[in-house]
Amino acid sequence: MAGRRARTGRGWDASPSRTGDATDPPRPRRGRRGAEQQQSDEPQSPPRDESEVAREICLRQLAVRPRTRAELADALAKRGISEEVSAEVLDRYDEVGIIDDAAFARAWVSSRHTGRGLARRALANELRRKGVDGEVATEALGELDEETEAATARALVDRKLRTARGEPDAVFRRLVGMLARKGYPPGVAIRAVKDALAAQSAEAAEFAEQIDADALADAEGDLERDNRPLD
Repeated sequence: MAGRRARTGRGWDASPSRTGDATDPPRPRRGRRGAEQQQSDEPQSPPRDESEVAREICLRQLAVRPRTRAELADALAKRGISEEVSAEVLDRYDEVGIIDDAAFARAWVSSRHTGRGLARRALANELRRKGVDGEVATEALGELDEETEAATARALVDRKLRTARGEPDAVFRRLVGMLARKGYPPGVAIRAVKDALAAQSAEAAEFAEQIDADALADAEGDLERDNRPLD
């Protein structure tokens, strides 16, 4: 049996062919045209509804911070949403309370006055730029009374005086200018700085005693009106 040849059949101990079984059917070759045909046969997503896109834009904007209706309308216009769809979506948000310009204005006034020390005039300008209606803004600003505004102005001056350097007249001008940039009327700003200087030191008090707050406020008011741009 030593010279017996090895079995070469297709039995259980046969080795697999390296080139594949000749009886296997040939695999079809997929060309470029076939791949394109397969892609074209795949179901395509339907075009998204414009209202759905508009709602998603609004919700993304509102997730960052509260927005006015005008701000949202501007965001929708920049994304190409039609005026009709924009109005429909924003009207619905008004109905359910997602948009509330009155609540926005009240929160804005409270936050910006407390956090930044802004006066009513500066706050009115900010609300106007955000598209808040004039009557709505006036109502929100009415919650900030004159006493609160004067107290905030004095607190701002006291804080700045801790690190202020220079002669009293130079310090006076800088602090009045600071309050003016925050929207305080001349009378409120001048009185706040004068009172704060009077309580700071003898030298500052002597300078403050010479200030005629009413006359200076009137002069500043006249100058402000003269420089106001014509409508």
